Amino acid sequence: MKEMIILKITMNAIPGKHLEMTQTLISTIEPMAKESGCISCGIFCDIEDKNRFCLLEEWKTREELDQHIASHQFSILLGTKVLLCEPLNIQIFTVSRSEGMDAVHSIRDQKKSTISPPDGQRGLIK
Repeated sequence: MKEMIILKITMNAIPGKHLEMTQTLISTIEPMAKESGCISCGIFCDIEDKNRFCLLEEWKTREELDQHIASHQFSILLGTKVLLCEPLNIQIFTVSRSEGMDAVHSIRDQKKSTISPPDGQRGLIK
């Protein structure tokens, strides 16, 4: 498997700037998704704190992510600092391996064979 490059940006908007922050983030998603090398991108809002956002981007290569970081679109994102009560928290992850539901099933199957559920909960483990 080829490495995946993940960019995670966490933002905490100033109370009262939620709408402006949301509009800015939404305006960046479509152009970003069209950039060369962008596999996926999404904006997430904390269900307990509407002023807390997370932007997740997945890139084919580090070089393509670097081009994105040098782009005008990323400058717009950096410009949101005036809407934030703390600096952007930016993390770049290089992932060499990922797993899916097969791994979950395998782990749960191993656990079922070694642990017996308490009485009354036997039907809950599948």
